[in-house]
Formats: sequence, C-alpha cells, structure tokens
Amino acid sequence: MSFRFRAAMIAAVTFCAGAIAAGTTPGLAFEIRNPILNDPEPETVPAEIAEKLPALREALLAQGSADAEVVEFAESEAVVQPIVEEEASEDFDFASLSDAVAAQSVSGTIDRETRCVAIGVYYESKGEPLAGQLAVANVIYNRAESSRYPSSTCAVLTQRRQFSFVRGGRLPTPPNDAAWRKALAVAQVAQNNLWESPVPRALFFHANYVSPNWGRPRVATIGNHIFYR
Repeated sequence: MSFRFRAAMIAAVTFCAGAIAAGTTPGLAFEIRNPILNDPEPETVPAEIAEKLPALREALLAQGSADAEVVEFAESEAVVQPIVEEEASEDFDFASLSDAVAAQSVSGTIDRETRCVAIGVYYESKGEPLAGQLAVANVIYNRAESSRYPSSTCAVLTQRRQFSFVRGGRLPTPPNDAAWRKALAVAQVAQNNLWESPVPRALFFHANYVSPNWGRPRVATIGNHIFYR
C-alpha cells in the first residue's frame, strides 16, 4: 500500500467516525471521552459504530500484511572439517629374504638384545644360507618368549649347557667382518618380523651330522641344521 493511499484510507475512516459521532448527542461523545472507572455497567460504543470498526480494522491489517517486506534467510552452508589423513606406514615388504637383509642398517648403534642374537647367529650359522641364519635367530627369540627359558635373548644364550660357543657364561666378541655384519642384519630382520620365520615355534636345533634322539616334533631341515619344537 502506497503512503498516499494509506493516508486516504485513514482520513476516510476518521471522516466516517466523525460523521457518525456528529449524528449522536453531545453527551454521548463526552461520556466516551470520560469513562467512569469501576462502573459495574460502563458506557459502550453505539452498535452502529461498533459494526463498522472491525471491517475497517481488518482491511487495514490485510493491506499492511500485503505491503510487508518478506525477508528470506539464506540457508546456512554446512562447514565440513577436513580430515587429516594419517601418513602411510613404512612398507616392510621385500621381494626376498636377501633384500630384507640388505635393507638393514648395521653401522649405527645396535641394542644389546639384538647384538646377542647376532652373536648367536654368527657362531652357530655364519656359513649357512640366509634362511638357516634366520632360523637360528628365530629359535633364540622363541626361547626368550617362552616361559621355559630366560626372558632376554642374552640370558637365553648364556644359559648353562645350551650353546657350545659360550664359555664360562660369557659371550665371545665376534670380529668386525662381513659375516658379522650379515648376522647383525639377520638379527634385525628377525626382531622386526620382516620376513616369515622358516621354523615357526621352533625351540631347538642341532647339526645334521649328530643324532641326539630328542623325540621332538621336527619343523624343518635348513642347510646343516635340523629344527624342532
């Protein structure tokens, strides 16, 4: 509704109300302007005026609603938090045991447990194929994990009457040669499970030129050694 039209409507309503009021007695207008408070029967607006007011009121409200501006709220966009992907773990898969051994670093500091395993590998199987050396390392680790043996690899090797290269409960110091570095690498492969054990759960082995008649389940024969559970 334009301002001029609305003003005209208000003027018309005012004019009609004035005309109706003019047709009544002066006393009625005075009584409406000065209502009696707390009167059990207060004065009321004449019926002819009351009948016209609701229609005028509805017309004004309807026109006002039509002119009201419609405010539309933009839909809020969902905020998607980016998911930080974890870095891919290092791939330890190798095409062969030889590749796994060659990938090991033996120039840095080697922890005591791994060094003890490498000593066992060196003195028990340094002339054996890599699978045979890994099998010896697996036996040492399997014993350290078994409740039947000491819990450290060093104590497994120094246990009395278990490994013939041990003298007086002391481990010898191997020379710093290629065979020793290979033994260190094999020990790391076994420690980190970088290659499947060729002798799962094996706890014993002996050279194939002796027959101790152990009566234990045989696991495998690799190189010059026979492995048992």
